[in-house]
Amino acid sequence: MIAETTRMRFQAIANCGDGDAALLAAQTRAGDMLAAIDLAALFARAGFVEPALILDAYDAAAAGWANQPFRPTSLTGGSGQAAASLWAPFWEFLDDDTPMDAGAFTLRTAQLGDHVDEGFAERAGEASLAYPGVRDAARQGWPEKFQLADLAACPAESLGADFHRLIVDNGFDLEVLDRDALGLAKLRPPLDYLNARILQCHDLWHIIAGYQTTALHEVAISAFQLSQFGHNYSAQFLAFITARAALKRPESVPLLLEIIFTAWRHGRSSPQLIGVAWPDVWRQPVATIRDQLGIDAYVSPFPADLVEQLQAAGA
Repeated sequence: MIAETTRMRFQAIANCGDGDAALLAAQTRAGDMLAAIDLAALFARAGFVEPALILDAYDAAAAGWANQPFRPTSLTGGSGQAAASLWAPFWEFLDDDTPMDAGAFTLRTAQLGDHVDEGFAERAGEASLAYPGVRDAARQGWPEKFQLADLAACPAESLGADFHRLIVDNGFDLEVLDRDALGLAKLRPPLDYLNARILQCHDLWHIIAGYQTTALHEVAISAFQLSQFGHNYSAQFLAFITARAALKRPESVPLLLEIIFTAWRHGRSSPQLIGVAWPDVWRQPVATIRDQLGIDAYVSPFPADLVEQLQAAGA
């Protein structure tokens, strides 16, 4: 159970944005776990209150973590506070040590995103347009669904064949979740396009950007997605798991933040992928597509299956 004073401090920082993300990241790397908690609270502000702060928060924190020069960064943009209804489920989930599979964890994390204020969607949409290439991509309109039959018809060693194998061999849904059941078409632009697009591109980006489908790399690709267009769920997911690590598993914080910040920087240095016409390149090899787009595969600082290895060893 997290101490009440710790909860109140976390909530206060999430509400006001008081703190320097770069300095907190540098202090965390030096072993200051109080700084790690405060950094997680700043991430919570960016994820649940002021999405326009995501770029500054993560750019600054990544610089501080890497011991690179950084300017003081105060995340006090906007005057909003977290919805009062957020905190009860946030702390209940954080205190819950019941084992759950990835699907259950994802669903429960996504439900935290229901606890935002009335103007959050508008702010999130505007914030996403600050990312390079997003405005032009959103102008393409409602994305047509990919077809499994088209992927199955692709030659071996092509992107389409690799994507088909990933979906079929793992029993995945082609678009992760049903966009129609979620009512994504009813969202305000550009969130309608962006949310539908990431459902159909998430597993595809695993292949193109070089992220494996392991627990550690699901964290990494969340940071990559966040850096590409400020993905709402990714911002909220990363804020929550950083808070959970800092408050309950501080020994895991260095590994977690190394993964988050290396993937964030990978996404920031990569071309915008959200608007690529993927069916046009289904039949080409992944290496060829990477060369054409100018993207390098993610270089993981740890074995991609490290979490699974530790679980198998009973750690």
